[in-house]
Amino acid sequence: MGLYENVKEAADFLIQKAGQEIEFGLVLGSGLGELAERVEDATSLAFGEIPHFPSSTVQGHKGRLVIGTLKGKKVAVMQGRIHVYEGYPLSQTTLPVRVMKAMGAHTLVVTNSCGGIHPRFNPGDLMLINDHINLMGVNPLIGPNDDRLGVRFPPMAGAYNHAYRQLAHKVAREQGITLKEGIYCALTGPAYETPAEVRFLERSGADAVGMSTVPEVLVARHSGLEVLGISCVTNVLHQGPSQDTHHEVLAAANEAGPRFQSVIMGFIEEHTR
Repeated sequence: MGLYENVKEAADFLIQKAGQEIEFGLVLGSGLGELAERVEDATSLAFGEIPHFPSSTVQGHKGRLVIGTLKGKKVAVMQGRIHVYEGYPLSQTTLPVRVMKAMGAHTLVVTNSCGGIHPRFNPGDLMLINDHINLMGVNPLIGPNDDRLGVRFPPMAGAYNHAYRQLAHKVAREQGITLKEGIYCALTGPAYETPAEVRFLERSGADAVGMSTVPEVLVARHSGLEVLGISCVTNVLHQGPSQDTHHEVLAAANEAGPRFQSVIMGFIEEHTR
């Protein structure tokens, strides 16, 4: 079967299992998966139980899809994600985004933990993504285009919805939470950056760097989904490359978790089409 048929089979399976279509898809990054525990009337499935889904292999990513209700809205939440560096084809790592679209989603909320490059960032900061730089050297849209999934050349100007960012700022202000904004740069990983790479990224205009998100956003926009992107700055690189381990990154993300959850739940609650 082709990609379109795989997406349809997975979406039909999930709608039947959960008994509902969805409005929002959420991708929760390293250490940020606890938001999935807030979903009500939940149907939870391991990625490996879903047709054509790859399994997550990274610590801090539970590898489950949770379908239910969050703040009165119907959602599908990826509790963890699949990364390029795990070795799966990009068509497979981004397939869950296409499946969420096929389940009825109009919006993708995509999150990650990242390293802060700009001097204004401190560990624990939340950054709304307003643009990205793809330095992965790959793109999930390479290959034959199926017009049933999206157009051949999707525009990426405004990939991160401006009105969504304004709503997220409003929600955060009402909760006494500070949100920053910046440009996210994606590298393949899984090694952390060298000193020379950090200097290069800073000069290229990147405010933060990570190993995910951009492939999902490319596919989301190809699919016609609107996107809100939020990064959690877990370590800073503007004083030199971080010596933090993955364990320390997860700990920093967990500390920021309550603020992160509060902003996303407020955004979903106040979002109107």
